[in-house]
This record gives sequence, structure tokens and C-alpha cells, in this order.
Amino acid sequence: MPENKKPNRRDFMKTSVKGAIGATLATVGFPTIVPAAVFGPNAPSNRINIGAIGLGRISREHDMFETLKYNHANIMAVCDVDSKRLKEGKQYVNDFYSKKYGKPYDGVKMYSAAQELLNNKDIDAVLISTPDHSHAYLGVLAAEARKDIYLQKPTALTIQEGRALSNAVHKQGCILQIGSQQRSSTQFRYAAELVRNGRIGKLKEVLIGLPKDPSGDVEPEMPIPSTLNYDAWLGPTPYLYYTEKRVHPQNDYSRPGWMRGENYCAGMITNWGAHHIDCAHWAMNTEYTGPKEVWGTAVYPTSGLWDVMGDFTTYGLYENGVKMTISTDLPNGIKYIGTDGWIFVSRGAYTASASDPVATNKNSKALDASDPKILSSVIGPDEIQLYKSYEHHGNWLDCIKTKTPPISTVEMGHRACSICLITHISMKLNRKLNWNPKTEKFINDVEANKMLARSQRKPFGVDYIKNF
Repeated sequence: MPENKKPNRRDFMKTSVKGAIGATLATVGFPTIVPAAVFGPNAPSNRINIGAIGLGRISREHDMFETLKYNHANIMAVCDVDSKRLKEGKQYVNDFYSKKYGKPYDGVKMYSAAQELLNNKDIDAVLISTPDHSHAYLGVLAAEARKDIYLQKPTALTIQEGRALSNAVHKQGCILQIGSQQRSSTQFRYAAELVRNGRIGKLKEVLIGLPKDPSGDVEPEMPIPSTLNYDAWLGPTPYLYYTEKRVHPQNDYSRPGWMRGENYCAGMITNWGAHHIDCAHWAMNTEYTGPKEVWGTAVYPTSGLWDVMGDFTTYGLYENGVKMTISTDLPNGIKYIGTDGWIFVSRGAYTASASDPVATNKNSKALDASDPKILSSVIGPDEIQLYKSYEHHGNWLDCIKTKTPPISTVEMGHRACSICLITHISMKLNRKLNWNPKTEKFINDVEANKMLARSQRKPFGVDYIKNF
């Protein structure tokens, strides 16, 4: 720590727990909560002060919802560019704590700008549950503010932004958990362990099935709601006229329209694809690399407000010879095909929300195989045993305490997202592309390489973050 820097609460927490957790980390293979006896069950330093940035559907139904379950987590601040959602988000947290403590609670601060929340030295960590186009920008801001971060996937919408995010997190030493919560689902881990330990022989092919987004109608320009800072919501993206379906519903928390606009989301290739590709990389042992070739085709809307792809199929070929197919024509999930059989893994009957599109999949089994005996196989103590986490937000909180890597690190998230983005480029160009995962550039393709970054509207975007 620089001599002239005044220690803040975050520095104090890290210093005070360092000695206590040293012995624990030496003997335990996976992150664990430091016993309450070390801190005292009610010690303030045992609680992680959290700010929630983005208070829409995913925050309320997933990120804040899950984080609030942990006694060592204290959501003390909320932030949103929509003042209506901001007030409702504060009420959401206050109501939870009022019920928990059995008395009125009003301890949540409101911020209309993320940077103002990040300037609060009492905040140790942040949940970033905003639209996709702001993930990298806000993630870098949070890293530069030295906050630990839970960041919804995908990491970014360009390779350049994703690399900037990973670099910033590593520079500052933050604990960042990517919201790829399938890694904390037992069936996805077990399927990966079975593949890694040769239960289906040599892995040859991976089939990933995804849902698709429908097109929509032309939507007229509408007055910007007085409660919405539309300029801040657009962030680094080009200015387009406001219409409610381009942003989010004003009167409920159903699935927002931005998820079908390419300025803000790459469609299902990043929406569901980031999850499945991440888990596939886990099983393939390719978490820090990528394919050498990608190619694919897609059908894009010819009219209407929304412009993400509908039906699509893409392919990737890895250095180890494994071929990955990603398609809306396949059942939603991951199928690993080896020389001695296959394994299929999915979320089963789970749906993220009632308003989400889902792939046609009559088989609701979370785990299936060519031979039932494969699924009764025990992973032995001398075999590959993968990182175990049973709830994604809890794992993040554990790792903040222990200062150990979470199950979904920023680089893992960046690499999984990279596959989404380069296949998206191949679909846009409608041709095969040769990729170098080490340099993160296409080989001998100027046109494709120009699509690895995009212009950012001032003052938003990673290009305009001071001292970065």
C-alpha cells in the first residue's frame, strides 16, 4: 500500500483476515468461509458490504435474491439509471432486512450513478446486473475502485472490452465471479468430470443446443420517461431514439427488449451460449484457450426493432481435434460425444424466468448418457476432481473472505465469451475464420479483426476510463 494512502475498511478487512486464513488455505482444497470463532459471529468485519448496480429482473430474481440469503453479506447500497427502479430496489432490500430482523429497516443508500457508488469506501464489493453492453465498462470501473465483483455474463460484447476487463481485474487483484452459475450446478460439474476422466473414451465432438429469439415489429419513438437517464442507459452505444421495447418495461420486471438488440446484446449466442460454452470448456480442459477455426450461418430479421439472429448454426475446431457445434436446432444443453459413448447435460426442467424463450426439448433430464452405468460412475480420489461450488453467489462471498479464485474467474469468462463473439463475427461475415487464441486475433483477415472492437460513445466505455 502506498505510504500516503489512508487505509480504508476494505484494506482493514483484508489485513485482519490474512493470518487467520493462512492455515486454512494450506489444508483445504477449495474456498471455505473462515469459522465464525475467528471473527466473532456478530463482528462487523465479518460482513461484506455490497452495492448492487442494476436493479432489473436478473438482480431481483437472481443476484440480490441469492446474495441476501447469506448472513455475512450486507447489501448497503443500490444503483440504477432508472429512478423508479432505484426506489423499488431500495425498498426490495429494506423489506428483506425488515422481515429478517423483525423491525423496520432503512439502511440502504441510493445512487443514480455507478461511479458515485464505487467512490464509497465502505463498500467492499459490487453486484453488476446491468444490460450486457455496460458489463465491461462497469467492471473495469469497479476493478479500478478496488471492489470485488460479481458480474453477470457475458463479460463483454467485444474481444477488446473483455481483454481490458480481465487485465484490470488482474492488475488490481480483485475477486471477480462471472455469473456463469451452471458451474455451481452438480450435474454440469459431474458431466465435466466424467468427460475429463475418460468415461466416454476420447472426446471427439461437443454439441450445444440453444434457444432462439423471435423478431418483432417496428416500434415508434416514444417520449423518454422522466425517471430514466437514457443517456447513461445507452452508455458506450450509439444514440438511438427511445422506445420502451428497446430498453426495459416501465411497469414490471419481465424480460427486457434490449436482449434482442445487437447494440446491447449479441443474442442467444452470448445469452445462453456463454453458459454452455463455459461448461463445455470445463469438460474439454480448454478454459484458457479457444478454437483455431470457426464458421457459421444465421438468419437475421429483415425488419422490425430487434436485430439479433434467429436460427443459427456455428462450428469450431480446436487444436485437440474436438469439433464444437452450436445450434438452435439442437436440444438446449451440452452433448459430449466420445469414442465410447455420450453424455448429455442440461438444466433439466429449469427455466431462468417465465418470459425467457427456451429451446424445444422434450427430454427434461438434467443428465443422460448412452449407457446408464456411466452416470453411476464414482470419481476416484486419484482421478481429476473439479472445483466444487454449490451456490454461485455463496462461492463468490467465500472467496472474498479467503482471497482465493472463485469457480468462474474473469479470464475463464472472457475466454468463453470470446467463442461467442468470434462465432458471432463468422455468422455476420458468413465465412470461415482462422483464430489465434494466444494473440486473440484472426489470422490474415483485416475485415474480421476490425470487428474485435467497436467505437465507444464518450464519456462511456473502457477507452475513456482515467488511469487505465
